[in-house]
Amino acid sequence: MNLQALLGLYQNDIRLKQLAAAISLPVRTHPDEPSPKIRVQLDNLYGSSLNFIATAVWQLTSSKTETIGNGANHIFVLNDHEEAAYFHNDLEQLTKALDICYFPDSFKKAGDYKELNSSHVMLRTEALTKFSNERKGGVFVTYPEALIEKVVNPKTLSGNMISIKVGENLKIDPLLKRLTNLGFRREDFAYEPGQYAMRGGI
Repeated sequence: MNLQALLGLYQNDIRLKQLAAAISLPVRTHPDEPSPKIRVQLDNLYGSSLNFIATAVWQLTSSKTETIGNGANHIFVLNDHEEAAYFHNDLEQLTKALDICYFPDSFKKAGDYKELNSSHVMLRTEALTKFSNERKGGVFVTYPEALIEKVVNPKTLSGNMISIKVGENLKIDPLLKRLTNLGFRREDFAYEPGQYAMRGGI
């Protein structure tokens, strides 16, 4: 049995359909009414069953697959960075979806807040960018250490974005100056986040 056939069994399980329907209920019927809270506890899960359940519930509540969902975003908070990374990888393998974001902490070593991991900073920025425009139906995978870290104000983030479109004529000097002002380093070859290189000037 392949992974998609196994995932199909989870999606067709009546218990998961009931769970998906329950969390897809309208948040409130009146603006002054408090939001109902739904607490669900799953017991006796073994191996990768949690990953299949999470994937099935997300797909059932996503407007892309069935009409019972409202395309709500899902946030999965795992115990630590290793669990979160494996969980994120499993969701990507099961769904082949592009709207699954991994939100790590910004640092190279746990507990050492001096040295930034530029790849992690890029992943955090990508996740915040995707979820800051009120998109629906995405998945956010993280862990406690990443959540307690402060994030940039949404207005500051959008104010520091550089939008470049295909076919657009750019003035190079102002663009390079802007990159430098934003903290990017000019290198002969850009090989990691936070660097830029000027190429093709022959």
